[in-house]
Amino acid sequence: MEEKLAALKEGIGELSRRCPDEFKSFQRFLGSVLKDGKLDLKTKEFIALGIGLAVRCTYCIGLHVEGCYKAGATTDQIMEAATVAVVMAGGPAYTYIADLKQAIDLFKDKYEG
Repeated sequence: MEEKLAALKEGIGELSRRCPDEFKSFQRFLGSVLKDGKLDLKTKEFIALGIGLAVRCTYCIGLHVEGCYKAGATTDQIMEAATVAVVMAGGPAYTYIADLKQAIDLFKDKYEG
């Protein structure tokens, strides 16, 4: 998981250098959405994590597990949010619990102590 997230960050860096205007526009949109609003940030991160599991995106799972922790979520809350994704997306999402576990293992000690 750590290698995948490092590769993602490297790719995003390259995109930002080659397409700076588009990158900045997307980053502004992302920043405006992923902050407290009518929904708090933790809830939004749970939604993003659930969608990441449902669409089977390893990168999204890793990023949003960390986002959940940064927003104050516990491992138990993250796992419960994952069960909702599995209910909605079925067996294929269920298999990505392995990526969820890798992301939790990567970030749990840093954020949950």
